[in-house]
Amino acid sequence: MTHKNDSTALAEAMEQVIEHGMEGLSGAMTILLNEAMKIERSRALQAVPWERTDQRLGYANGYKDKALDTRVGRLQLSIPQVRGDVSFYPSALERGLRSERALLLAMAEMYVKGVSTRKVQDVLQKLCGLEITATQVSRACEKLDQEIEQWRNRPLGCIPFLQLDATYEKVRCDGTVVSCAVLIATGVNLAGKRSILGVSVSLSEAEVHWREFLGRLKERGIHGIEMITSDDHQGLRAALRATFNGVPWTRCHVHLQRNAAAYVPRLQMRAEVAQDIRSILNAPDLEEAERLLAKTVMKYESKASRLAQWMQSNLPDGFTIFKLPPYQRRRLRSTNMLERLNKEIKRRTRVATLFPNEQSLLRLVSAILMEISDEWEAGRIYLRMSNSELAN
Repeated sequence: MTHKNDSTALAEAMEQVIEHGMEGLSGAMTILLNEAMKIERSRALQAVPWERTDQRLGYANGYKDKALDTRVGRLQLSIPQVRGDVSFYPSALERGLRSERALLLAMAEMYVKGVSTRKVQDVLQKLCGLEITATQVSRACEKLDQEIEQWRNRPLGCIPFLQLDATYEKVRCDGTVVSCAVLIATGVNLAGKRSILGVSVSLSEAEVHWREFLGRLKERGIHGIEMITSDDHQGLRAALRATFNGVPWTRCHVHLQRNAAAYVPRLQMRAEVAQDIRSILNAPDLEEAERLLAKTVMKYESKASRLAQWMQSNLPDGFTIFKLPPYQRRRLRSTNMLERLNKEIKRRTRVATLFPNEQSLLRLVSAILMEISDEWEAGRIYLRMSNSELAN
């Protein structure tokens, strides 16, 4: 065997820390990661180097050097290579690449928010011990743009449940400050995992922009949609009819509650109206929801006629959710997933207050969403896809 045993690698890593203190963390991490990758290669091949066994799936094929900038400094790694009928890439390195991307995102955020290159260099030097030049900052942003572009154009597959929403950010456009719409699509796949499917920046939520955005999702291979959840924005609804005509659509229950408030004639009635709407939308089945709606419309016909008319015309838009089994409704009856995303975007963009152009907004928002989507896809199951599955 060519690689050290676990205790030897650990001892060498400890020596790095003992001899160099905190500055030795990069050396220690280099030793541990290199050793972990060798062990992982042996597991993938089902044989250690030079071992003769019928279970072997392939052969070791040397190493490929890679410098990885992390929060503890630059790691000089030797990535184990393989040959034969086996696919291998160290999972430890994949996690490290997420950290590398987080570092690039931090650099991009500082760049977008107008932080000078010198300040970016100073911050990274103090936090990570990295000496970054102006050229490297520029290259890092270019590299991030390439990753973002690949992520935004990655192929999509079967997505049974699709959710759509938009948020707004201030952008300078042709010498004028305008509110740009950030269009976002999230979905739940056949495994019950959620992911962020796409993001786009446009000057409004007009039908043409939504239609272009949804058309791009189709070009990337999205199919098998069983239900779409969104608000009742006129441009979005028209785009859905043009792009996904015939796919069941349900109006977000949270937005329905908010929209109803505009038709309540007296402030003291709001709590009562909200409770009545919740009772309708939380009904056990469609038949009961329709019965409660008819009863509630009669209740408000005389004292709040505009509210009663609005309920009769709009609340049925949220009844499509009753086509789904009860154990799936709570997750899919609203766009709360997207609302939380929008809050996270606002948290990260509010310092900038104004973006110099649409591209800088798309860069930052896409980088944020790419990180969140990775966490979702690697995390726990979000939605039970059958009644036989255990709740997660």
